[in-house]
Amino acid sequence: MTVQSTNTPSPLVWSYRRSSLTVDEAGDVPPHGKLLDARPGEHVRGEVKTLGPTAGHLPGAVTQSEAITPSPLISATELADLLDGRSRGRPIVLDVRWQLGLDDGYEQYLSGHIPGALYVDLPTQLAGRATPAAGRHPLPAPAAFEKVLQSLGVRQESTVVVYDDWSAQSAARAWWLLTAAGIGSVRVLDGGLASWRAAGQPLESGEVTAIGSTVRVDAYRSPTLTIDEAAALPQHGVLLDARAAERFRGDVEPVDPVAGHIPGAINAPATGNLDASGRFLPPQELRERFEDAGVRADAPLGVYCGSGVTASHNILALTIVGFNAALYPGSWSQWSHTDRPVATGDQPG
Repeated sequence: MTVQSTNTPSPLVWSYRRSSLTVDEAGDVPPHGKLLDARPGEHVRGEVKTLGPTAGHLPGAVTQSEAITPSPLISATELADLLDGRSRGRPIVLDVRWQLGLDDGYEQYLSGHIPGALYVDLPTQLAGRATPAAGRHPLPAPAAFEKVLQSLGVRQESTVVVYDDWSAQSAARAWWLLTAAGIGSVRVLDGGLASWRAAGQPLESGEVTAIGSTVRVDAYRSPTLTIDEAAALPQHGVLLDARAAERFRGDVEPVDPVAGHIPGAINAPATGNLDASGRFLPPQELRERFEDAGVRADAPLGVYCGSGVTASHNILALTIVGFNAALYPGSWSQWSHTDRPVATGDQPG
């Protein structure tokens, strides 16, 4: 066998471009390591067929950019190694437990959390003031989020791991904001607190305090959409709605004043990003899911949800497979408080 070395934290990366792997050996590499397909991206995705009888790639293979770019996800085992010093650089761990309609996240944190984790309250620290004009969870002003990061001891070069117990939905919001603020490395615990427990890792109780920092957040670097830009996007790009199908169709609306969706939007519920264990689907399955929804590399892409939280989950999943998407922070909680048109039913409208 020929091992191709790459600058990646993955266990092993094997190349099947002019390598000595047999077909059986190549098939056995995933999921223990990464099988790197060094052909151009359009060949890997199956958009172009050259000499072979079929287009596509070997199951589990990744492109060169996917292999070199660290995943925004981290496993419980990898996090445990970082925390006990077996890997270089101890991360800052943030507990972002929160669910719509519940306010006991802090109490749950106090009763048991990953050792050293700091608690972050989504409504007050990861969102601005709710108004009908801005939406239920608007982005906090950069200056306000700067103070949050300073209180947590986060620095520009920090490695930060975020987790929750709500299918990574609130953790994804924290991931989006930290990434948009330019923090060096931000990762989401795949499977959340349940995966930590399942791995047999310990919890500790009580409050953890941080030594402050002087980090600066002058502006958010990740793309966002205004309400006008979200309205226009379906005409020349793809606008995904991350809410449940029944809310997209307009069958029910438990929170906002009007049921339905933005005309031209395509439904891609965030719950479809996860497997039965609550972990993110393998990258190839995520890519197929979004491509089936109409996502493509050459089209502008935006995501919204009810209030801008769950949309971050789709953006995280899209990032895993190399798509860059803009967040519409106001989302349906802003749109539904205007006189803008509303579509209903399964189709974009």
